[in-house]
Amino acid sequence: MKDRIFVDTNILVYAHDLSAGDRHTRAFAVIESLWEEQTGVISTQVLQEFYVTVTRKIKNPLKPAEAREIIRNYLAWPVQNNDPETTIRASEIEETNFISFWDALIVVAALRLQAKKIISEDLNNGQIIEGILIENPLL
Repeated sequence: MKDRIFVDTNILVYAHDLSAGDRHTRAFAVIESLWEEQTGVISTQVLQEFYVTVTRKIKNPLKPAEAREIIRNYLAWPVQNNDPETTIRASEIEETNFISFWDALIVVAALRLQAKKIISEDLNNGQIIEGILIENPLL
């Protein structure tokens, strides 16, 4: 089995935001590779943030039905649902690693999905949190 890679919201958004220029091109290529290799994993948090961002916050927002269809496609990937224990564990990771609670939720989801890497523009490239490598594929 190939190593799983957890995709943070910003990478997913750039992959579907045609107005994101070079970031779109690079993020799209990364996501396409994850589809081909069947190594991408995400969480409900990422899908929720993706929906809000692509329907309300990007230059050319997607129609809600289009965003829903994209989300349905990503349900083919392993998806981590956040539960109360996720909240507790995220609060511990937030405290010990000095990262935001929302980023800590991403780390917990990646841990539960046994991802070896988180691709994100938000966390520090090259940092290792809870044994998971953080990589910014847009650098």
